[in-house]
Amino acid sequence: MFSGILNDHLACMKLLVNMEPDIQRAGGILLKGLQGGHKILVCGNGGSAADSQHFAAELIGRFEMERNAWPAIALTTDTSILTALANDYAFSDIFARQVEGLGREGDVLVGISTSGNSDNVLQAVQTASALGMKTIGLLGKDGGCLKNAIDVPVIIPESVTARIQEAHIFILHYWAFFIETNMK
Repeated sequence: MFSGILNDHLACMKLLVNMEPDIQRAGGILLKGLQGGHKILVCGNGGSAADSQHFAAELIGRFEMERNAWPAIALTTDTSILTALANDYAFSDIFARQVEGLGREGDVLVGISTSGNSDNVLQAVQTASALGMKTIGLLGKDGGCLKNAIDVPVIIPESVTARIQEAHIFILHYWAFFIETNMK
């Protein structure tokens, strides 16, 4: 069992070689946003919510280098906001309302969805686009409905959620390293 899962993981990670142009393009958008004094907003559900928080923490804290904090917000962390919005509006609005209140033109939204079909992430992307924000998607499977709504979709063409998430965290770590290395 262990060898089978490891081999599936390695096969999935090898797919990233062909995705390098999109991964680099998205990294460039993140870097340009921060260099321009803008912030990064990140959202997702379940394991993707954890990845959102992880990425924001790498930017606010540090990845590998001592440096100043950069503005990044995981839209998955404030239970009062999340529960109020889900109760008073709809669960599909929990990220879009936060983007509306926190996002500004020039900011970047990273939406993470292993299915590519998370309605609350889609609504956040639509709100961000209307505000003039750049949008990046870390998606899985065939990219779902999000692939056509996002400026730069990075799609892991895998059907197993765990393999998609493993690739997503690798990419998020790469972006953190890329930004740290190139931020002036």
